[in-house]
Amino acid sequence: MSAGKNIVLGVTGSIAAYKAAELASQLTREECEVHVVMTADALRFITAVTFKVLSRHPVVTDLYDDDAGWQPAHIKLADEADLLLVAPATANTIAKLALGVANDALSCVALALNPKARILVAPAMNGKMWLHPATQENVGRLKARGVEFIGPEEGLLSCGYEGLGRLWPTDKVAGRALELVR
Repeated sequence: MSAGKNIVLGVTGSIAAYKAAELASQLTREECEVHVVMTADALRFITAVTFKVLSRHPVVTDLYDDDAGWQPAHIKLADEADLLLVAPATANTIAKLALGVANDALSCVALALNPKARILVAPAMNGKMWLHPATQENVGRLKARGVEFIGPEEGLLSCGYEGLGRLWPTDKVAGRALELVR
């Protein structure tokens, strides 16, 4: 693995999951080792094969994936990560991270993450969900723990509303991720 450039990309169940493919591609072109962890809901929007090809690594889609041999994949990824980038991050995933819920591979990686690793979260959701006090409280908790957020931005949302909730542009997300690992 490249020293200081090992990124775990967490992809969650948002329509913006397709944009995470471009993010994986951009980071791989920048010579980062990108290891993708997808939630079950993310798999409803985009396949693991896309990320496997773009990242050139197996994709973890289940807590019990055993492609890594004897060591659980989520622990190996958590140990070796320099950055956990969750993009897109749903309200559900943000809540799980804030509360320490560990019931899937991505939330287990986050909870087991080595203390030197940084966390960057790029939210994408309906504007009312983003502005809901529960979501904002969870964001505040995570920020208090040193988690960095990038976005969301305003614009037309997949639900048809205009408002705050769109995934931040992937080139800007990738740029900030690269700053954090260099």
